[in-house]
Amino acid sequence: MSDRTASAPAPLAPPDDAVVAEFAHLATDERIERAAAALTATGMNAMVVASGEEARRAVEDLLPYGAEVFNNTSRTLEAIGVAEDIERSGRYQPLRLRLYQMDREMQQHEMRNLAASPDYVVGSAHAVTEEGSLLVASASGSQLGPIVSGGGQVILVVGGQKIVPDVATAMRRIYTYCLPLEDHRAREAYGVGSGVNNVLIVNRSIAPGRITVILVREPLGF
Repeated sequence: MSDRTASAPAPLAPPDDAVVAEFAHLATDERIERAAAALTATGMNAMVVASGEEARRAVEDLLPYGAEVFNNTSRTLEAIGVAEDIERSGRYQPLRLRLYQMDREMQQHEMRNLAASPDYVVGSAHAVTEEGSLLVASASGSQLGPIVSGGGQVILVVGGQKIVPDVATAMRRIYTYCLPLEDHRAREAYGVGSGVNNVLIVNRSIAPGRITVILVREPLGF
């Protein structure tokens, strides 16, 4: 066994029953509506839909035909078909596919610019608080800059099980529930584990309406 293999972090254990009970189940309609009202009060657009299919249609309504779109890696977007719509429908200019086709060595500068400032960013979040904060965790941090300021418009689709009371609970959700599941996904997809290396907390949008959050009355993603 090589030293590199020996020093690689072991896979994380899955969330225990108490963590699953706290963070995997759909919030009540009252809590979802409370989160939506709080998001609106902090300068974000918020809408509540009943299903993943309704969320998919809402994203389609928000994205103009021919728009330049970067879709973040997201189980939520994959599950409801939004990732497929962006990348394969022919309605948009999907930056993710364009980046895949570029030479990482020869076109590195251009790739950074494309990924950093798309017209539209579509993704999800790991938690939304009833106080109106959004939290997104990332191993690489690459998708966080466009959400903060680089992207022209940001659309986030969030399952109703991700509603939590406050930022402290949101952080605990990220570490105890999301991270073990993402670690497992990353090992299957890339052969390496994941980590909470970067955490974005959006407490207020200083550009009103730039961020739209679609809250779904279904559990989606993790």
